[in-house]
Amino acid sequence: MPVAIITGASKGLGLALAEGLAGRGWDLVLDARTAAPLDEAVRGLSRHGTRVAGFAGDVTDAGHRAELVAAARQLGGVDLLVHNASALGAEPLVELAELPLAGLRRALEVNAVAALGLVQQALVPLRVSEAGAVVVVSSDAAAEAYPAWGGYGASKAAVDQLAAVLGVEEPGLRVWAVDPGDMATDLYAAAVPGDDGPRPAPDAVVPAFLRLLDERPPSGRYAAPALLEA
Repeated sequence: MPVAIITGASKGLGLALAEGLAGRGWDLVLDARTAAPLDEAVRGLSRHGTRVAGFAGDVTDAGHRAELVAAARQLGGVDLLVHNASALGAEPLVELAELPLAGLRRALEVNAVAALGLVQQALVPLRVSEAGAVVVVSSDAAAEAYPAWGGYGASKAAVDQLAAVLGVEEPGLRVWAVDPGDMATDLYAAAVPGDDGPRPAPDAVVPAFLRLLDERPPSGRYAAPALLEA
């Protein structure tokens, strides 16, 4: 069975992606910061009959990232790496004039530096996979100038560029930066408290990610809404 590593997988988009892959028979190695919801997610995903391992920790910790890759190797390798873990930099979001520099550093460390660190540790098994792929979860804030989204957007723009260069440097892999579009997630609620306007549930965009895996288009940046409409 193919094996995927997914960070930030105890809830939201990460959990929805894990559900979609488990339903297709994928074995999973999952990461999240908090053990209790991750353990619950692992139990729920196990009903699909695939192997699911969860590791609570911080993706900015190299030892934790190594633990994830080692677990995937024990399951057979790494066919897909999804970096979904994200940090906002400030909760709620604030304008750049007020953004704590420590918060910006945290967003860059989680959203970009940890993504590259995990890729570096997983590159050997990814390269030998018949269909090795890397997905980094991006945001429209990486490309648009939204007030108060500057720190988070800068970190997502950074990971977009890392993914773009990795796709050129590793032509044997597929490397996709995916903007999932607006979703009803805890991350958005923390970013903009009180904005309870209707938004799609994370599982509504999972078919866009699965389409990438099925069709394997060239490495690049993709928007989930466009994939769903095409």
